[in-house]
Amino acid sequence: MNPKNAQSEQPPRAGRSEPFPSGRLTFLSPRPLPTGLPPVDHGHAVGEVNGGYLDFGTGVTPVFGWQATLGIPFFCFLLFAFFLPFIVFLGGFSFGNGWEDALWGWRVTFDYAFELAFWACSFFLLLGLGIWYRDHLKLESVIPTRFNRQCREVCFVPEGEKTPIFVPWEELVAWVTEAQGVTEYGVQRQYGFGIGFYHPATGEKYTLEFETYGQSQAISTWEAIRAYMEYEVHTLKEIQDPLELQGPDDPPWEGVHVFRNARKRLHEDYREGKRGVLYLSGWYLYHLMTFWTLPNRLVEWEVKKIKRMSWKTLPKAMAEWSEPLPEEQWAKPSEELKRQSKRVLELQKGDPQRPVTEIFAQVCEEFSGEASLTA
Repeated sequence: MNPKNAQSEQPPRAGRSEPFPSGRLTFLSPRPLPTGLPPVDHGHAVGEVNGGYLDFGTGVTPVFGWQATLGIPFFCFLLFAFFLPFIVFLGGFSFGNGWEDALWGWRVTFDYAFELAFWACSFFLLLGLGIWYRDHLKLESVIPTRFNRQCREVCFVPEGEKTPIFVPWEELVAWVTEAQGVTEYGVQRQYGFGIGFYHPATGEKYTLEFETYGQSQAISTWEAIRAYMEYEVHTLKEIQDPLELQGPDDPPWEGVHVFRNARKRLHEDYREGKRGVLYLSGWYLYHLMTFWTLPNRLVEWEVKKIKRMSWKTLPKAMAEWSEPLPEEQWAKPSEELKRQSKRVLELQKGDPQRPVTEIFAQVCEEFSGEASLTA
């Protein structure tokens, strides 16, 4: 989380959009209203969830990240070192003078292709591991953004600082961004999700942002946080297991248990006729190319290491603030949030296809009008 100088702008309000030169920013809060989208942490940004708090920004690499890091270089090595010489062999046999030309072409191609594939794929493997290691080192000094639902507060520790900043939950600003630009490959569209606040003492603006696959994924990430804070979800599995591959007693990350559960479900679907032999073969081929259960084991190792590091770097004030409170001391949502949330749900029920940002804008307009009349 980096500070930015506060700029004069209209106060943020849920549903309001602000254009900028390459796109648009749309606010989802303050006043965390229900979005109606499924609460799913698509980017695996949530690291830990328990009865008192949720940590955001220290999630582990999903298993697909490790599969891509290991599997893509290996696949490219096999493609260039073995498949390409085989194609040359077939070409020599079909268009040359039989076996002699085919074997000569295969041998020459294999000698060059094997060495080139080995060094090129080794480079990309080391590059991928280097990027992972760089990001992993950041976790040694990064302190998570923590959402405490018992206090209904959010704790931030800006980069390079050790003093935590506590922000009321209902005053936190969240937004989604949509930007596009023209490149040599055509129009590129990007999406992101962000949260931020103004420092109560200095007036500095602090923001935390990351990219998402699309606008709905960004809103779903916010919904996962909102649903946790409003006691609608309670575990990491509920927001990070959309494929339901974790059993009741399984840990909430993509370890070896997820691989075994996926294989068990695959064979059940095959026996019931839901999956064919081609899908079954493709599943096994994919996991053989991505080193079987090694990516899952790396995820398990990474989870344990991150947990050890996070406890070492946590400021004392933040650790004390994170201690569970007696239930009678839990903070309650404001009456205004309750009324606005109820109105949002009514509008969503009346028109489920209507964009949630439009509903937010209407509700905020309605209640701002009521406030002005009351005043």
